[in-house]
Amino acid sequence: MKTNNKWASKMGFILATAGAAIGLGNLWKFPYLMGRNGGFPFLIAYLFFICILGVPVMITEMSLGRKTGKNPVLAYDTIHPHARIVGYFGVLAAFVILSYYAIIGGWIIKYFVSYATTFQAPADFGAFTAKPVEPLIWFFLFMLITGLICYFGVNGIEKASKFMMPALFVILIVIIIRGVTLPGAGEGIAFIFSPKFDAFNITSVSAALGQVFYSLSLCMGITITYGSYLTKEVSIPKSCINIAALDTTIAVLAGIAIFPAVFASGLEPASGPSLIFVTLPKVFDALKGGTVFATLFFLLVFFAAVTSAVALLEVCASFVMGTWHWSRKKAVLLLATAIFLLGIPSSLSFGPLADISILNYNIFDFVCMLTDNIFLPLGGIFMCYYVAWKWSPRNLIAEIEQDGVRFKLAKAWVFLIKFITPVMVAIVTITGFITIYHTVTGR
Repeated sequence: MKTNNKWASKMGFILATAGAAIGLGNLWKFPYLMGRNGGFPFLIAYLFFICILGVPVMITEMSLGRKTGKNPVLAYDTIHPHARIVGYFGVLAAFVILSYYAIIGGWIIKYFVSYATTFQAPADFGAFTAKPVEPLIWFFLFMLITGLICYFGVNGIEKASKFMMPALFVILIVIIIRGVTLPGAGEGIAFIFSPKFDAFNITSVSAALGQVFYSLSLCMGITITYGSYLTKEVSIPKSCINIAALDTTIAVLAGIAIFPAVFASGLEPASGPSLIFVTLPKVFDALKGGTVFATLFFLLVFFAAVTSAVALLEVCASFVMGTWHWSRKKAVLLLATAIFLLGIPSSLSFGPLADISILNYNIFDFVCMLTDNIFLPLGGIFMCYYVAWKWSPRNLIAEIEQDGVRFKLAKAWVFLIKFITPVMVAIVTITGFITIYHTVTGR
């Protein structure tokens, strides 16, 4: 099947790349972290790390992708034969992340369908996830949708993103308008934004740094892959700034959409799956017209999840198509199948395999730990080493400045990528290993 391997428009590229970054972490993690770690000071720290870590790494990966026009492994191979390890880390991370991310995507479809057909949430989230078969069916459906979008290549990804990202924004605004008009909603706004300097400490700084790394999908091969489809006339620095701004805006808006309603309902704020699948259904039950807003909300979450999932699958597909010369049809079909099979034990870890633990993690959490605390940070460290020290950032500056584009902050970018970014990524890595140590030892 022949497909165009370039983005048709700058807007399509930005929306697709922003969609890859805007995922579940923006909706269920960032607002909670902000509220629990000092509010406004945490946001300032996050924006600071966006500037000195997020945007520089995005510029690096995107310009490397466009310069080589290759998948992450072959792109790094142009720097140094040993640099292939960076690309392998990214592709492997994308493959493994999608194996559990799509499980959550299946839960989202289940809740959306439940609200749209029965006008209520499933009776018990824990009971649902503990079932051996039904979660696998929804997991399979989510992978099928992801695979179908990916099957149509860049054109399919761009069209889906052009529809889903504006729709996500509109739905978010509608939910915000409803949430902030509820009695007691001011407490939710205060939870997110009010400065709480006593709650802002070194742990908060580390949390802000780690959130930047994961929120922008750094070192997963996504930015390199999407950058390889980019035309030469597009300004890479401006595109990265726009993507980071969109990602941060959606994360903040998500907090404004969610927490005023949570506090107005007298519930405690939460993070992760418990916020989306346990706390918010209680909120919607208490709202007049709550079923409508619940249906809209889970549609919003689905759009956020599927755009990220498509990007993860595209990284893997790009790798096998470029390295092993598979057709897109074969790549998407076999990869989606393999990812589904890999994810089955993670899905069953909430039910039949709940008693199995690896280093004090259940299977689902162990797989998450591998990617979040090992694959991604180590890939980031190797990326800085090979690009900044074994190669030369000047090679990428020449790529960025094609067609009359001026990279005014080139010197600052070189300094950051050589000296500051490696330190920031090392902190994320060390923090991740400390987390593993505490989980394994129980201390």
